[in-house]
Amino acid sequence: MSFCGGGAALLLLLLGRCCCTDPGRTVCQGTHNDLTMLGTRDNHYDNMVRMYTNCSVVLENLEVTHTLEHQDLSFLQTIQEVGGYVLIAINEVADIPLVNLKLIRGQNLYENQFALIVMLNYWNHSSATLNYTSGLRQLRLSNLTEILKGGVKMTHNPLLCNTETIQWWDILDKDSNSSVLFKMDTFTRRCEKCDPLCVDGSCWAAGPDHCQRFTRLQCAEQCSRRCRGPKPSDCCNEHCAVGCSGPRATDCLACRDLNDDGTCKDACPPLTLYDPKTHQLVNNPNAKFTFGTTCVKACPHNYVVAGGSCVRTCSAGMYEVEENGVQRCKDCDGPCPKVCEGVGVGALINTIAINAANIESFRNCSKIIGDVSLIGTSFTGDPHYKIPPMDPAKLEYFRTVKEITGFLLIQSWPENLTSLSVFENLEIIRGRTTHAQYSLLVMWAKNLLWLGLRSLKEVSAGRVLIKNNSQLCYNRPDQWTCLFRSSHQTPNMLNNAPPDVCERQNRTCDLECTDEGCWGPGPTMCVSCRHFNRRGRCVALCNLLQGEPREVEVNSSCVACHPECLLKTGTPTCRGPGPDQCSQCTHFKDGPHCVQRCPHNVLGDGDTLIWKYADRTGQCQACHQNCTQGCSGAGLSECTR
Repeated sequence: MSFCGGGAALLLLLLGRCCCTDPGRTVCQGTHNDLTMLGTRDNHYDNMVRMYTNCSVVLENLEVTHTLEHQDLSFLQTIQEVGGYVLIAINEVADIPLVNLKLIRGQNLYENQFALIVMLNYWNHSSATLNYTSGLRQLRLSNLTEILKGGVKMTHNPLLCNTETIQWWDILDKDSNSSVLFKMDTFTRRCEKCDPLCVDGSCWAAGPDHCQRFTRLQCAEQCSRRCRGPKPSDCCNEHCAVGCSGPRATDCLACRDLNDDGTCKDACPPLTLYDPKTHQLVNNPNAKFTFGTTCVKACPHNYVVAGGSCVRTCSAGMYEVEENGVQRCKDCDGPCPKVCEGVGVGALINTIAINAANIESFRNCSKIIGDVSLIGTSFTGDPHYKIPPMDPAKLEYFRTVKEITGFLLIQSWPENLTSLSVFENLEIIRGRTTHAQYSLLVMWAKNLLWLGLRSLKEVSAGRVLIKNNSQLCYNRPDQWTCLFRSSHQTPNMLNNAPPDVCERQNRTCDLECTDEGCWGPGPTMCVSCRHFNRRGRCVALCNLLQGEPREVEVNSSCVACHPECLLKTGTPTCRGPGPDQCSQCTHFKDGPHCVQRCPHNVLGDGDTLIWKYADRTGQCQACHQNCTQGCSGAGLSECTR
């Protein structure tokens, strides 16, 4: 049972930035979908809109795929930087307006070699003739000036203009063995020429605003990387990417490695410094953590601290622990709790969902690093990859899971299961990766009657979407707000069972639940209790004076008295849960503690053995110090031996 307290904690992560970037750049996750389409083409487009609207920095890959001719992609205009690759594929739309994209880092590469991929962007109504009625015509990457790692691949874009005019070696790094693969179609295109002001006739589209910007090929020999002009004084600092407005590390348009509050560096300020006076390492008051390409004073609350970095997962032989509200990696003391790799991680990095081929890897997991996705092919099988249908009974493997570091996606659910009770012990969804900005999605489960997530106590990041579950009751927006850590998190409830229908069918929360709601029927599904909680069940009263076991009230919970407390009727049996808080002992009392027998042959301080006997009042008393095998009373004469 989850219990919500006060208002959700608000954490504002201020990303470090260069002088010429907007304050507080918004970071979005990006995707690993490759050419896979999520649902219908309209669903796929909606997911892209949610993911990239107002996004400045894409942490992973930017994948723009499967768009239709009429769909508006203006939401892409805010993107300035991509951490992985940029994939533009299978689009019918005429224009990709990534006009503010300056830098592609290539930390992930498509086909292990390409950072920019533009392919198959057309629609041909007749396979017999080359009649391209729609497709990509303009690739407006007007501010793209650097790809740090990886090459470029452009194939099967019959209507695309101007990209053959681009001088790619101004953008690419020859030292990283980047490759350029172009396959130009023989289809006759109607292209507008580059503006006469464009240097060397290089442009992304017609007009003076779309000329290629040069920051490498025209540099003086003295420049190590980028420049803002042809003079030696125009060289950029070695830590700059993209270009610069001056020679200093604070004048970069983007940072090659790390951004420390506007200064580009190759490392963040360390956690400790060497003190030459004491010859010791001391804490650095200006220490910062590495988060992506930024130095931050504190890691985001849904990440974990490992040394001086913010990471998604701890390395082998370590586990995650909370210290003073911060998640940290610690060495395991003996065997680590079983941590399993989820979708998108390790052996499942190229897998889009849990299925019969990988479900066995989730047996006895207490924590899943990555995502949990259950979609249609999870249960119907995938003939293309020769994967059979998954046995729904194996969903029971998830009953041991307490934490998911990524997102939980339920897009298909067995008809014979009316709740998500296999996740009833799930306590935290961290949302370190999200699905279109959502960390929990439950959709199209037409036989789902209630959620049953009775142990859920935190959704650390990302939003919640509960949609198109036609019979789902016991679900309201209020119950989610106390699970969120940020005011930016919101619950979206769409097209589930209408509240008036649920009420007429008497499918409402138990009377012992508070107004915060519940996860299903009965007193064990409350978000919080109106009166008292007895080991996960909400009750009106505790067994203070009668009933078994006898109990005591502790922080609105009914806690059982210790078994050594004498059961009393009409008066409280105990004052607290410990053996030292009994009103009266069932057997004997040793100091303040009720015990079943007095200590016999117990090792005490100084490796001496303790022997005690019970006096007439039941109080344990020490035997004479010379008694070596116990005693029946005080004095040397009462020694057993």
